[in-house]
Amino acid sequence: MPHDAPRVPDALSAGDAAAPGDNPVGVASPVGAALREAKRLLRERVLAQRDSLGAAARAEAAAAIGARIAAMPSFTAARHLLMTLPFRNEWDTRALIALALAAGKRVALPRVDAHTRMLVLHAITDAERDVAPGYRGIAEPRAHCAAVSAGSIDWLLVPGVAFDAACRRLGYGGGFYDRLLPLVAADAPRIAGAFDVQLVEHVPAAPHDIGVDAVVTETRTYAR
Repeated sequence: MPHDAPRVPDALSAGDAAAPGDNPVGVASPVGAALREAKRLLRERVLAQRDSLGAAARAEAAAAIGARIAAMPSFTAARHLLMTLPFRNEWDTRALIALALAAGKRVALPRVDAHTRMLVLHAITDAERDVAPGYRGIAEPRAHCAAVSAGSIDWLLVPGVAFDAACRRLGYGGGFYDRLLPLVAADAPRIAGAFDVQLVEHVPAAPHDIGVDAVVTETRTYAR
């Protein structure tokens, strides 16, 4: 992802560093139809692994992910955050959202504009009262929520299906965040939360695919 200014990622502790071999050197992604097929197969495999997690294990891991993100200096410093609510078996972000709201931060959530295929952002003050099922059943901010410009966001939580130690990201295939992220300030940290089972050796990516600055799992933080 291009940057207009250098960014210093949240520091890793020695125990958090990515293990050798997690980011293979010299691995080239396929292109064209082969790239699309590689992404499809990886998406199916990782979603199956994620969805096989038991409810208790998922809840415990989600609590650990949220706590690790909440302890990041970038999260503490941020004032205008873009976050997401969980869909299907994604990690549960609601405790982290509640923490941000309680700290006086402005929290925005995305809503899908099906006509433009873009995400539009709206501020919430309550993650239960201010949301309702929207596009494909995804929880979205209600119509009464105030609009927020992407340029005002100074920290964002980016969802995804799979990630690797180089912070490459495989999304759900709609391209919504690939279109949104260039509209956000270049120095706004892009952070992803994911279960350990969503970390893979290598995410196939095209040159235009946008990664994140850090990936936080229940046991590790990867940053670039």
